[in-house]
Amino acid sequence: MRAAVVSKLEGPEAIEVRDIPEPTAYPGGVVIDVHAAGIAFPDVLMTRGQYQMKPQLPYVVGCEIAGIVRSAPEGAHVQAGDRVVALTLLGNAAAEVAVTPAEMVFKLPDNVSLESGAGVLFNDLTVHFCLRKRGRLAEGETVLVHGAAGGIGTSTLRLAQAFGAGRVIAVVSTEEKAEVARANGATDVVLTDGWLDAVKEITGGRGVDIVLDPVGGDRFTDSVRSLASGGRLLVVGFTAGDIPTVKVNRLLLKNVEVVGAAWGEWAMTHPGYLQEQWAEVEPLLANGKITPPEPILYNLSHTAEAVSALDKRTATGKVVVTLR
Repeated sequence: MRAAVVSKLEGPEAIEVRDIPEPTAYPGGVVIDVHAAGIAFPDVLMTRGQYQMKPQLPYVVGCEIAGIVRSAPEGAHVQAGDRVVALTLLGNAAAEVAVTPAEMVFKLPDNVSLESGAGVLFNDLTVHFCLRKRGRLAEGETVLVHGAAGGIGTSTLRLAQAFGAGRVIAVVSTEEKAEVARANGATDVVLTDGWLDAVKEITGGRGVDIVLDPVGGDRFTDSVRSLASGGRLLVVGFTAGDIPTVKVNRLLLKNVEVVGAAWGEWAMTHPGYLQEQWAEVEPLLANGKITPPEPILYNLSHTAEAVSALDKRTATGKVVVTLR
């Protein structure tokens, strides 16, 4: 089968597409003919050996897929012919065939294309975890998201109001990305230059209830300052590269919280949590309350460019590699 493979840790440019053996089915595993694979920022880090989890070389790029079930264990909740999305654990996504445990496979609603489906799990379940579990989003609260035109950002814009937010503020770096944010459901958009003053004006000086931050870097302290009394700053990642610190006396000033939000760690240590999430997200996708993502599509032969788009922060929205 054809696959996008990393055999040396030299960044996205080292990804090569070549023929490798199909994976072998195993007890409890679902064999899936892959139509599309989602790409996320951890894939960038893994190509350099900088992610906390390090697959053994060589490995196949990506950790989420959409496709058609070829075979499934007897009694599984999916069967041959089903349209599904799935997590493939560490790598093993950007290939024509994948095998993954049945508990990592989920039926895809008929109104969501396979290409869009490949962009659902990693980002949408991360945002669900952030807003529901770690952020404790209450009805009518205001959510602000940094990097709002990226994968996590657009997912937040698409999901926040469906989960009860009254206002969703997008922080972006360019007017082009502002249009992407508006198209994905932002109620307000501000540019990174002067964003804190703009947010204070928008909220009448009150501030926001939740900041979802996948960027990190030098805006972190201002994110703490942007919180309303009792607000929560959710630390999701550090696409800016720098890992910030916070002076904890700032937390006392308005009783605010800085909260770690590592969805993957939680899912791996809380059996059944992924199924709980999908039981809430899937009906919202099916009835249109959550719109499917509109991914940026790359052919398998251009997987290196797909991952590089995240590395260079030029991607607007979810990046997906198509295989069929």
